[in-house]
Amino acid sequence: MTTTGWLPPIALFVSAVAPAALLVAQGAPPGSGAVWQPKGVQTLARESAVKPREAVKLEQDKIYTLAELIDLAQQHNPETRVAWEQAKSKAAALGIARSSLYPTMSAVALAVSLRQATLIGEFFHRQTEGVFEPLLHVEYLVFDLGGRSGEIDAAKADLLASDLAFNDTHRKIIFQVASSYYRLLNAEGQRQAAEASLENARAVEEDATARLANGLATKPDELEATAARTQADFDLQAAVGAVDIARGELATVIGIAPGTPFKVQGIDELNMPSTVAASVDQEIDHAFSQRPDLLRQFARLRAANATIKQARSAYFPSLNFSGDGGLARAYGQQDLLPGHYAQGEVWTAELELKWTLFDGARREYRLAQANADKKAAQAEIDSLRDQIADEVWDAYTNMQTALRQQQAATALLTASQQSYEAAHEAYGYGVRNLLDVVSAQKTLAQARSEDIAARTQLLLQVTNVAFRTGDLIQTQHWSPGP
Repeated sequence: MTTTGWLPPIALFVSAVAPAALLVAQGAPPGSGAVWQPKGVQTLARESAVKPREAVKLEQDKIYTLAELIDLAQQHNPETRVAWEQAKSKAAALGIARSSLYPTMSAVALAVSLRQATLIGEFFHRQTEGVFEPLLHVEYLVFDLGGRSGEIDAAKADLLASDLAFNDTHRKIIFQVASSYYRLLNAEGQRQAAEASLENARAVEEDATARLANGLATKPDELEATAARTQADFDLQAAVGAVDIARGELATVIGIAPGTPFKVQGIDELNMPSTVAASVDQEIDHAFSQRPDLLRQFARLRAANATIKQARSAYFPSLNFSGDGGLARAYGQQDLLPGHYAQGEVWTAELELKWTLFDGARREYRLAQANADKKAAQAEIDSLRDQIADEVWDAYTNMQTALRQQQAATALLTASQQSYEAAHEAYGYGVRNLLDVVSAQKTLAQARSEDIAARTQLLLQVTNVAFRTGDLIQTQHWSPGP
């Protein structure tokens, strides 16, 4: 059998074995029903287990205000670092674009050794040459009618958009901290209300037990009071769990471990807004003028215009200069004659005027793509303006509703407290029955819960308006303090 006769079997074997070997090398499972364990996953798991940064140390006895919590989040939340590094990357990209305005200079060392036959007369003569040239090479784009300036303008717009994205990240972080803070205050307030309700329920149960012992109440009265007390205890346990969850959420937003203990300023130390100052139209105008995500879209529109300028420059000629200058040291020998060394200065200078006449409509398509991107950016601006107007309208309406609910909740709490005290006192005199007291106690517990929820909801909705309008990053318009 000839050697070529083995080629088809060998090729068949390689085609059958190579894919299986590749699967084994990659650790791929034989089918979709198995777990894929690729090579190197253990190394990644060990790297993932390493703590990415040092833990933030908080003072155990310090009571942190919302402003201080926001400051901690801006320093330690990883999202701010991501946005900051992205902005620095865009700044570097602008420097790269501007570098095209300057010439490029390179140090070059050329070393050539060759042997060839040169025809002289009717004979070939062997020639041996060796050349070493240290040179300085210069390249410079003299003009391109908009190519470089368009690239620089686009880089400037991208940097501006990245800076605005950085500001928008801070806007979102501030809102996340404030929202988590108010949810924590609501959870703690609900826990305190549940504790007060449990104390009231215990007092009612003790009264019912004492009256039963004196023959002034029935066994069903005592059982009803006991059921009310156990229900209050159940509600308290749920409230305690909600506090732990809210505290862990706030800690995560700040950039610390969820189990880190810390204290925050209570809701009773915060001032409640009593009126709504600006109109909704003014708030919408504020949003249009300062929302960083909207301004970012305008920066993208500016970048699209610069890209169009850059695409149009391809229709015009460009002029390039290039040149070399240096020294040359050479060795030459012909046939078996003695060789010689020589050295001297060498230089070249070249001007290239380049004008693309035909490229398969590539320039047309690039310009059409740039124009389409510009129109898309403009459409995104229009869409975002509509979205912002709707967001501000909803937030402003919710803030007005929260203000009215907070005022009503305050009145409800006062009335419920007076009703419970009157019912409890009348029960002691035997004028009211236990069911009336239990009912009043439940109403008071609900009123306490609604009062806390209404106050935290009002603060949250005021913050939401500031978030939707962009006032969260405008210190002259919004301050997170009491």
